[in-house]
Amino acid sequence: MERQKVNKKAKAQSDGLPSVPLTLDGWSILHQMFRIRWSDWKTLPSHDQQGVIKETRSVLEEMEQGGDGQTAFFSLLGHKGDFMIFHFRRTFEQLNDAELRLANLPLAQFLEPTTSYLSVVELGLYQITGRIYAELKEKGIQPGSPEWAQAVEAELAEQRKAMAPRLWPKIPPRRHLCFYPMGRKRGESKNWFQVPMKDRQRMLHEHGMVGRRYAGKITQIISGSMGFDDWEWGVDLFADDPLEFKKIVYEMRFDEASAIYALFGPFYVGLRLPAAEIGTLLQGRVPSFTEASSSK
Repeated sequence: MERQKVNKKAKAQSDGLPSVPLTLDGWSILHQMFRIRWSDWKTLPSHDQQGVIKETRSVLEEMEQGGDGQTAFFSLLGHKGDFMIFHFRRTFEQLNDAELRLANLPLAQFLEPTTSYLSVVELGLYQITGRIYAELKEKGIQPGSPEWAQAVEAELAEQRKAMAPRLWPKIPPRRHLCFYPMGRKRGESKNWFQVPMKDRQRMLHEHGMVGRRYAGKITQIISGSMGFDDWEWGVDLFADDPLEFKKIVYEMRFDEASAIYALFGPFYVGLRLPAAEIGTLLQGRVPSFTEASSSK
């Protein structure tokens, strides 16, 4: 019975209009997580260690400053890895270049990749998609036609200009990062992708209102990963107080979009590591961090 209700909703949604919300895409993102082979590193003579640190620091500082893109580094807590590298780049080719550059550092022989995540900054346009589709329908433009695609792209071009700061942000200079992948349920009784767009829009609006209460405490970056990685979205939360991560995730678990439809992957939490402090990490100490140190 529940499945029949879902199917009826799916057939009726949007009055024949596309059920897929429009999105805007920005930075290409790659998260890389590593475990340091401490036993091998500690057997390296001190003089050789300093040489590796010097060369690594030089490359990491250049990547940290960025030009058309940026890289940030984090010391991970827990068993899932020791070190996370977070890249913003314009293209996948540039991400691959950054990845290969790191792989060819002398330090790489002491690093063991534990996982990675590929995505692109994504802004979902639920609030305006219905309006755009309805206006095009009133004009008699058929979904899927060249005229439809042209009109939608014109609207997206205007939105890209308006949303540029959110599509191409700098990596927030906060002390702590919480990253996790997530998706939406696609089961027989609960399937997010068969819920009418207006209902999804309402739920995400309510979800977003919770997030707004943490403005100034948490900076959030959502990235889309459908077709790129094993989950559907990646979520990066940046904060100076890590307890804010617990508070926002816990509070959001109670809204409808999360309580009924959300699926969560593993969580990774790290401390921002200025590139200049890579030697401190490799000496087994917690690196210091200030906003100024992240932008030297």
